[in-house]
Amino acid sequence: MIALHDLLLAGHESAVVNAPVCRDGATVLDRAVFRARVSALVTLMQTQDAQRYALCIDDPFDFACALFALFACGKEPVIPANATPGYLADLADAYDAVLTDADLPHGVQDVDADSDSDAIHARGASYTIDPEAPLTLYTSGSSGTPKPIRKTLAQFNAEVHTLEKQWGALVGDATMLASVPHHHIYGLLFRVLWPLAAGRAFDRAISIEPVQLQTQIEQGGATVVVSTPAQLSRWPALPGFAALTPAPRAFFSSGGPLALEAAQEYATAYGTAPLEIYGSTETGGIAWRRQDQTDAWQPVTGIEVRCDEDGALNVRSPHLDHTGWHRTDDKIAFDADGRFRLQGRLDRVLKLDGKRVSLPELEARLALHPYVAQAAIVPLEGASRERVGAVVALSEAGSEALRAEGRVLLAQTLRRHLAAYFDVVVLPRHWRFRLTLPFDTRGKLPVAAVAAAFEPRADGVEVLAEARSADTLHYELRVPPTLVHFAGHFPGLPILPGVVQVHWAMHLAAEHVPAVRTLASVDRLKFMAPVSPGAVLNLTLAHDAARRRVQFTYRLSGRECASGVIVYREPA
Repeated sequence: MIALHDLLLAGHESAVVNAPVCRDGATVLDRAVFRARVSALVTLMQTQDAQRYALCIDDPFDFACALFALFACGKEPVIPANATPGYLADLADAYDAVLTDADLPHGVQDVDADSDSDAIHARGASYTIDPEAPLTLYTSGSSGTPKPIRKTLAQFNAEVHTLEKQWGALVGDATMLASVPHHHIYGLLFRVLWPLAAGRAFDRAISIEPVQLQTQIEQGGATVVVSTPAQLSRWPALPGFAALTPAPRAFFSSGGPLALEAAQEYATAYGTAPLEIYGSTETGGIAWRRQDQTDAWQPVTGIEVRCDEDGALNVRSPHLDHTGWHRTDDKIAFDADGRFRLQGRLDRVLKLDGKRVSLPELEARLALHPYVAQAAIVPLEGASRERVGAVVALSEAGSEALRAEGRVLLAQTLRRHLAAYFDVVVLPRHWRFRLTLPFDTRGKLPVAAVAAAFEPRADGVEVLAEARSADTLHYELRVPPTLVHFAGHFPGLPILPGVVQVHWAMHLAAEHVPAVRTLASVDRLKFMAPVSPGAVLNLTLAHDAARRRVQFTYRLSGRECASGVIVYREPA
């Protein structure tokens, strides 16, 4: 191992100079090539006035070179969570210049790895890097705005030495293959900084599927795979999964819990489940587990953990910028062996497909769209993967768009709006549109009430969207296939009973016109087309207050399928 702040010092023995850095297909770029490349970038950056650079470089080798060139120049790297235009605009005060792959000028492309090593090394000057050099990463804070996490190179150096102490013997001289980007702390540590300090190569390409992994293994031999739960859970179903030869020495996973079923598939195929890493941008790595051994988390070497009265996990770690205890927003429970299990979050920050996202931030961004009056985001349970749903109270313009374009197009419009600020994987996949949000009598917005918008109501119908125009209400309703009313009506050809359609219309009308509960009659009933399980219906309720009646009309695929008039009496 070499300290990260010593990577650019000259005078090391040739074994260190020739240590591999990056595998690019069949080519290996060593530390001499790395230093020469950094030196060229230093020469360029020293001519520029910018002090803080937003690093938006996707190529891991180029990223590493630019990162250490900034350190060598005494400039500050800033690593945004993503490079979407809206997100970068929000961080405009945090950096002076943006550096992307396309910004790398001609003349500092990869040095020819076949050149004489001494000649290459001569082109790389020696640089002293401050061990306390600052580095800022951005993540989603619970306040609803991107949160800067300011760390020092010394903190990263402490963590890569911890990783080597914990797993260095297992990894050995393996090439690090990764399906994760390096713009977040997990990828930055495992894909770039740890290999650099340990003198082992990381692969330049992203590992997308088992077939590609096999190609990389054939080029590099021994490997370790750095991935996420979402990616690892997908691979067992793809061709070549169980036939990787030689088998990777380890699979690392972070960004969220790996499903037990997926862990068992790896244990069956490779004799061991993935090593799951639990931590955060603020704390670095905290604990690890292998689910073929236990579902509880074991603190990483050198990390101390304890629990507050409310269950909050506290951490004391050399990876922090202080020697005291750091309180997290994760709730835990210890077992008899001193390990712990996660019990959920004490704030409203989630990890979706390995991406950390603040629900208040999503809500705040959504509320800026002219179609949105208010918005609530809620995690949804019961799926094989993590997901969130959005309940949106529409503005007048939003209601008009819903009536004109429909629910699906409206949801697509709002997703595009959010995509300017967030990774696509964290965007809501499920949408409900309402006249108002379900606030309680105290003015609070209970999570359970928001989540209930994604379930069928007590009367069986699922309300996907609602809007108002003058005295007319517009609904989009889904008929659940499991609806009890389909039983026996009819065997082999289930059809929604007409009385249920009338019942739904009356209940929805009564929520906005309470007098409908004093029913006088239902007139002019017509049923023109059958309604099958899973159908999506459009319902309009037109209120004529002067005549004390509500005209209801159901449409299926644009064609009228049922209608009638609800006549009510004046309340006594």
